[in-house]
Amino acid sequence: MVVAATGTGKTVIAAFDFKKYFKKNRSANFLFVAHREEILKQARYTFRQILRDGDFGELWVGEFEPKRYNHLFVSIQTLNSRINQISLEANFYDYIIIDEVHHSAAKSYQKLLERFNPQLLVGLTATPERHDADDITKYFGHSISAEIRLPEALNRRLLCPFQYFGISDQTDISTASWRKGRYDIGDLEKIYSEDKRRVGDIIRNCDKYLKDPCDVRALCFCVSKKHAMFMADQFSQSNLRAAFLTSDNSNQRNEIVQKFRRKEINYLFVVDIFNEGLDIPEIDTLLFLRPTESLTVFLQQLGRGLRLHESKEYLTVLDFIGQGHVEYSFEHKFRGMLGRTHTKVIDEIENEFPHLPLGCSIVLERMAKEIILKSVSQNIKGGKNKIVSAIRKFSDEYDIECSLKNFCEFKEISLKKIYDTDLLWFELLDLSRNQKIVENKNHRILAKVMATTWLSTDSLSYFTFIVNNVSDGFISVIGEDQNQWLLMLYYDLFDEAPGVDDFNKLKEFLSNFFTDEKVKKEVQDFFSLRLIQLGAIEKHFTLSFVTALRLHGRYTRNQILVAMEKSSLSKKYSSREGVFVVHEKNIELLFVTLDKTDGKYNPSTMYHDYFVNERLFHWQSQNATAPNSKKGMSYVNHGTERKMILLFVREATCDENGLTMAFVFCGSLTYKSHTGTKPMNIIWELNQLPPALLLSEGRKLAVG
Repeated sequence: MVVAATGTGKTVIAAFDFKKYFKKNRSANFLFVAHREEILKQARYTFRQILRDGDFGELWVGEFEPKRYNHLFVSIQTLNSRINQISLEANFYDYIIIDEVHHSAAKSYQKLLERFNPQLLVGLTATPERHDADDITKYFGHSISAEIRLPEALNRRLLCPFQYFGISDQTDISTASWRKGRYDIGDLEKIYSEDKRRVGDIIRNCDKYLKDPCDVRALCFCVSKKHAMFMADQFSQSNLRAAFLTSDNSNQRNEIVQKFRRKEINYLFVVDIFNEGLDIPEIDTLLFLRPTESLTVFLQQLGRGLRLHESKEYLTVLDFIGQGHVEYSFEHKFRGMLGRTHTKVIDEIENEFPHLPLGCSIVLERMAKEIILKSVSQNIKGGKNKIVSAIRKFSDEYDIECSLKNFCEFKEISLKKIYDTDLLWFELLDLSRNQKIVENKNHRILAKVMATTWLSTDSLSYFTFIVNNVSDGFISVIGEDQNQWLLMLYYDLFDEAPGVDDFNKLKEFLSNFFTDEKVKKEVQDFFSLRLIQLGAIEKHFTLSFVTALRLHGRYTRNQILVAMEKSSLSKKYSSREGVFVVHEKNIELLFVTLDKTDGKYNPSTMYHDYFVNERLFHWQSQNATAPNSKKGMSYVNHGTERKMILLFVREATCDENGLTMAFVFCGSLTYKSHTGTKPMNIIWELNQLPPALLLSEGRKLAVG
């Protein structure tokens, strides 16, 4: 069994899983691998606490040598240098945990992965999206088994809430050179390390935004060693207790860190040394003193201050935002703090961030807000010419292939913007090489579906079906569930009935549609990205008949109807009602949109639907439904009549990209109670737990 787990608060998650595993397997051998001694010590301490075994585990790092190898906390450097000296079988370790697994593509980690073959392999990282074009999930069955992103961890009180202040920075860095998607470090260093006026502004803003600027533990991120030393010196001259920590004085690391913890140092200026590794839960303030081009780095740095600690109520973040290079993007930073919402980042900024995690706030000064809005507005403008121009420049900026995946990740551009050009990726590549595009109707159809339906749908099983079968012309498609996926695919592409009388002819038709090898490769590349972006882990759901739907999958209405009705090759699916009855199966489908404030609903359809809690759902029937009517009685008595009620929920009519939002399959319902008439207000019990993100969004609307 192979597992990849991602999240924040990683060691706690690993220890919890291991506790259950260890109880069942007392003789299991265990290996924990990390790249810093501090991480190994912290991990061993956590495991000992949770397992209530003060003797558990040995260290193998630096001066520490193990006596046994059965429960080992080892650095990757030590393991690689000594791996050939230990005579252990490939299956010696039953359970291996790799911390910061986004490093796993490096050669040092590949040795480990090739050397041992555990029963259970767990990879932990807070930043699964690598920026070097390598997919870490290939070591974990190309999937993520458990995931908790920053906003959800904040909502669940696993992390400390933050107060983020975007502060106007008068220093203009637009003249700094921009190479390979980032600022030139030398140019930024020269600008920042000679600007005493900027230091004065930073100190004045510390006075303005911090409760007591002389009573903080502030980690301050700088652009270079020289910049860190300069800032520490300037703060010290202003009678603020400050120090710097870089690779040049790393031999003083422990001493400096302890002084920082005791508040003998209030401002610690660092470069990249604290992006990963040592956690100091007491950190209550972060200063971003340079632009951060990478979302991965930004989240790592933000995470340094989000650890819970009794000494702080929240984390204060001061981010100094100035006029920068036109290609610098602010959008990824705010999307990272917001998480998945159905609103655009630009709308969040303009409306003061209404969808932040619980207890968090973002406040932008006027000039900073103007700079950010201008940057985001420029960034969201796609267009064929702009994308083709960026493709032409890509090879000069990066030493990697200009593939669809690399382009989207390194240029931070969405699939939506790519396919809104009405062209396929390989056609955009042809244009960048000044090659003429041959007009093809099927290509236009496919580009439209990639820009709409397949960005709305979230289903591992459905996407995997397409990936596994498009290359061989669907010849291996068998079984009713796979036929349903086949029909889903057809209706994703076309608005009319197939016009064939059996599924073999449908397979032949779709095989001809995807006959071009370039198209096949593009479909594979497209879904390799979409599989990484999936928002929930779907589960099998048992019905009295075969269905291709999976619990917590997100599907369009057409896809749902294809899977719920008898397989039909002649019917056009066009229902737009909030309820749909499948008479031959005695099933009623409830289609619910939680947020109805977008102007697309009139008073007669503003039904009040929301999650009361994780087990109860409040649903309002259609206006003509009374408790004593045939329809009303069918709800109240659905159990005795063996009528199944299935719930499909979406957050809003449209998502942040303006796309029609698909519905999440939330499983079956059981009638509990009702009030009122025409409409009826029914409380349903959910027989399966809904996804946490959907539950959180739905409960916000439980008002009125």
